[in-house]
Amino acid sequence: MYTLLSGLYKHLVQKDDYFLLILGLDNAGKSTYLEAAKTKFKKDYKSLNASKITTTVGLNIGQVDVSGIRINFWDLGGQEDLQSLWDKYYAECHAVIYVVDSADRERMDESKEVFDRVIGSEHLIGVPLLVLANKQDIPDCMGVREVKPIFNQSAHLIGRRDCMVMPVSALHGDGVHEGIDWLVECVKRNAANRPPKDADFS
Repeated sequence: MYTLLSGLYKHLVQKDDYFLLILGLDNAGKSTYLEAAKTKFKKDYKSLNASKITTTVGLNIGQVDVSGIRINFWDLGGQEDLQSLWDKYYAECHAVIYVVDSADRERMDESKEVFDRVIGSEHLIGVPLLVLANKQDIPDCMGVREVKPIFNQSAHLIGRRDCMVMPVSALHGDGVHEGIDWLVECVKRNAANRPPKDADFS
């Protein structure tokens, strides 16, 4: 009887777990975005001061509950020598957030090349994709109207999946909520292809 009640309780309170990769070049603002997401969605969360957010070497992890599901973020280091580790996470993720530094025009081509390598992976076919044009708070940055056509050149790699390019300022939190709300709907819709993980998955 206890086992039955315990199972029922877990079923009622347990949330489906989805895993989202946060990728992009180093200094694109991935860790700042993760902090902003935790600040927006976790009650009483005290975010790190922006000056204390350092370059990710390896992996940052975050978790938020949104619309009845649990979102687990994997923020992976963007340095060139760490990018080779990214594909180890592809098969387990439910969506990709690709962060672009809109203020760094000189590295836009490099960012696009890395983006193409990511979405070209067979392990990410059909996985929802959110491209964030970050640092919209910086004067003279590239707006979505400039960034979107660059990444739309990869339509043949993007294929038939949910894909969106959105403006964001991770530093100020602008656009963070909207992007995650959109992704939540996408991963739920895509659950038949990529079902959520068990709550004890790690």
